Amino acid sequence: MRSGRADETSLVVAAQAGDPRALDDLAATYLPLVYAIVRRALGELADVDDVVQETMLRALPELRTLRAPECFRPWLATIATRQISTHLHRRQADAERTAPLDEMTDPPDADTENLALIHVELSGHRRRTVRASRWLDPDARALLSLWWLETAGRLTRAELAAALGTSVAHAGVRVQRMRNQLELSRSLVAALEAGPRCPLLTVALGGWDGVPSALWRKRITRHTRSCADCGRAADELVPLERLSVALALLPVPPGRSAAVPGQPVAGLLGQFARRRRSRHPSTRP
Repeated sequence: MRSGRADETSLVVAAQAGDPRALDDLAATYLPLVYAIVRRALGELADVDDVVQETMLRALPELRTLRAPECFRPWLATIATRQISTHLHRRQADAERTAPLDEMTDPPDADTENLALIHVELSGHRRRTVRASRWLDPDARALLSLWWLETAGRLTRAELAAALGTSVAHAGVRVQRMRNQLELSRSLVAALEAGPRCPLLTVALGGWDGVPSALWRKRITRHTRSCADCGRAADELVPLERLSVALALLPVPPGRSAAVPGQPVAGLLGQFARRRRSRHPSTRP
């Protein structure tokens, strides 16, 4: 582990000194990590590409400002986390402005389709946990993405804390709060997907537009906490620790991988820019 981290630090130092090969290797080495952080926090693949691109376009030009090369990993994770939070806050605001209020639909399940696209086999319990994560506050979703990687051994708790810009102790507090919110959300999803659904829950859902939100999370959990029928649905949940590692590691899909020997940074980031312009023709490079 120490040798690996020493090699990473040497690569960062060389890239900071202007070595183009080192910069290429650095981008190729760490794009999968950035992709894993962003992909785990977001649902739609199009959004993932955009946020990954923005993260790399911000990080690489600012590399020389990094005073501690050995802290490159949490520094990069910090940038990714901020981009995720910004994107989620913006998307939440857009949803609140445009969501229809006249009919109730089931929660969107786009994430299930995306998981199939990248050939990730998840059990029903794991899929339910993924859906539950859509009910987290934007900052909690960004933190969850980092925590998945910590449970898989891709980040240490110290690196997670550094990415959050806080102490290890306070990072532990934030992780626990996020986990509590996730457990409430898992119970909520279990109740919504129970068959047959609790009649009183159906009444409580009157006026819901089917889009996960903090307001409806509070309203629904107010019912599920006091409802024996909804509580039985939650009793069937698998402990989170048994799911976390399998949920943490997501491969970069074909066509998005940076781990291609000799691929220059310009070409690497150009892939994202071209993909983004193809989806948004009015976007200028």
